Amino acid sequence: MKTNRFYLFTIIFLIVLLGYLLFRIVNPFLTSIIWATVITIIFFPLYSLLLKYLKRDYLAASLTVITVIAFILGPFTYFAILLATELGHLSRLLTEERLTYLKDLLSSPKVAGVFIYLEKNFGITQEKITSEVITNISSLSRTIINNVTAGLSNILGIAINFILMIFTLFFFLIGGPFYLKKGLEYLPFSEYEKKRLICLVRDIVVSTIYGGVIVALIQATIGGLAFWMLGVPAPVVWGSAIAIASFIPLLGAFSVWGPIALYLFLTGSVLKGFILTAIGALGISTIDNVLKPIIIGSRTKMPTIVLFFSVLGGIKEFGLLGLIAGPLVVALFIAVIEIFRKMEQER
Repeated sequence: MKTNRFYLFTIIFLIVLLGYLLFRIVNPFLTSIIWATVITIIFFPLYSLLLKYLKRDYLAASLTVITVIAFILGPFTYFAILLATELGHLSRLLTEERLTYLKDLLSSPKVAGVFIYLEKNFGITQEKITSEVITNISSLSRTIINNVTAGLSNILGIAINFILMIFTLFFFLIGGPFYLKKGLEYLPFSEYEKKRLICLVRDIVVSTIYGGVIVALIQATIGGLAFWMLGVPAPVVWGSAIAIASFIPLLGAFSVWGPIALYLFLTGSVLKGFILTAIGALGISTIDNVLKPIIIGSRTKMPTIVLFFSVLGGIKEFGLLGLIAGPLVVALFIAVIEIFRKMEQER
């Protein structure tokens, strides 16, 4: 008995030790590996279709990788250049010296009634609100400049991670089913439970990418074009803000286009305000309610509040990858707990 216990504790110790060392080795490349896994899931149907006609896995994988590179590098590089340019321009507009127009707007009779109400009921004066708004906007401009500078200085790191991701993607496409089969052999679950976990991962990735990210990109595109046509400064920046805000429950994209429409009304651009309100209400905000149910269908769905916090926590912990990693980790945690609960009930 003592020998068996010593053997068991030794095995557990070695597994924990080697697992920790393995994590330390893989950790610098973890982001590239996870992105390669996600993209493999998305583009594996294309790889399977090419393999069916080409009959050679290396050739099919190469064409799939070329498609991914063209899809990512083309539009996203152009978008990143536009975004960086507009962020720099916006930060210059938000300096204290160039905020005279905003000060005049806050002092105009159009908003005087709001300040009278706030001072009467809450004791907040117009001078204090104006000072706080100007100070916070100036702070925002400095933050934008710092973030743009930091992002540009990290271009080399992004390029290296992208190359590693593409390299990993190629081998994941070719050996994906083999890696998956070997990985599942180490899970102490039944075949039904393993298949369920696979379906869960696939559904979460597809639902997040197609039902979340693609819908957000469509909303951002419509919003950005609307801002550009109406002459709103930095349309790419505000379009990007719509993409991020689309993951916020209840308010969603309205939290971006709503204040901008209000700004247009207050500055006398009433027609532009009405046009943006119509586009926002009938175009941007309704897409979420129309497209998401069609795309997600009967796939795994999360409560809105759970999805909200899992996305925010995922972004905070993993960056952009958190859009997928956050909901995936939460869903897998719930699924594993449920598997163990059923195992206990069956005993």
